[in-house]
Amino acid sequence: MKDWQSLVDLRALNTWMEQQGLGKGGIENPLPLAGGTQNLLLRFQRDGKDYVLRRPPRHLRANSNDTMRREMRLLAALSDTKVPHPRLLAACPEEDVIGVSFYLMEPIDGFNATCDFPESHGTSSDWVHRMGLSLVEGITALGAVDYEKVGLSGFGKPEGFLQRQVPRWRAQLESYQAFAEWPGADGIPGVDRVGQWLERHRPDTFQPGIIHGDYHLANVLYCHERPELAAIVDWELTTIGDPLIDLGWLLATTPDHLDLRINQKGDTLGTAFPGRQAMIEHYRARSDRDLSYIEWYGVLACYKLGLILEGTYARACAGKAPMETGERLHNRTITLFERALGWIS
Repeated sequence: MKDWQSLVDLRALNTWMEQQGLGKGGIENPLPLAGGTQNLLLRFQRDGKDYVLRRPPRHLRANSNDTMRREMRLLAALSDTKVPHPRLLAACPEEDVIGVSFYLMEPIDGFNATCDFPESHGTSSDWVHRMGLSLVEGITALGAVDYEKVGLSGFGKPEGFLQRQVPRWRAQLESYQAFAEWPGADGIPGVDRVGQWLERHRPDTFQPGIIHGDYHLANVLYCHERPELAAIVDWELTTIGDPLIDLGWLLATTPDHLDLRINQKGDTLGTAFPGRQAMIEHYRARSDRDLSYIEWYGVLACYKLGLILEGTYARACAGKAPMETGERLHNRTITLFERALGWIS
């Protein structure tokens, strides 16, 4: 985090914590943390206790503070559940303390498998396999939470949730036409075919629940001492909808663990990570949700993620993002749509 001092007023934060009864004395050892692509993290100590502050990015979007308020509400609701998550310690929905909404959470003793992979985990195919199964268990636990009982009524709009998906993301794709240099949707194989298939085969009903919205390896932390989830993180896309969306997202991205440190060229441990069918069966054994349409959710994830990634390519074509990144993500979009076409045929 560059120049974090301008993003977190430590004196104002210290005064606020004093008012909240969160210890005494000054803030010590502030350390910016990597994690997430938008929102910012700062770890520090105060009165012998460790905290992690999470706030919106430097350049605020229209909904940045609302996103923080949604995250703090969600984490508070999960406090007495079996979902592994960072424990909320204090929340400041107001924007007048450090200039934005923020919250404090308990630090997680864990690692991100896409950034760091301990030798203790990477030398055991059994541990690697177990890590994949634990990843599935995170969303079965989340999907099992009764969102109304934990105070999340009105947190999302489950009515018509599935019906909104294809039109929402097709509109996103069409918005890229604002970048005149973008070659257009013809560069995405089967974009119309996949969208039409999704509309024709959409499930008629679903059981509403909490969804993470962006569930994959980079958004979880694993325990250092065992191959289990320590916490699910980065909740900015959470809402109430169909929890099978999270399983579909996992299925769509599972073959692409190319950034998993154990899955480098010549390293056979990557094959120990559970495949799609193993993940489906593990989910089925732990949930009462109907998986009859699970391929639909995987195809939807390919569609949605592919169209999101294409946005960076469109911006890169217009000189608003690095072309190397844009082309890499465009190729990922092509891979996702080829995968979706393979499933529907």
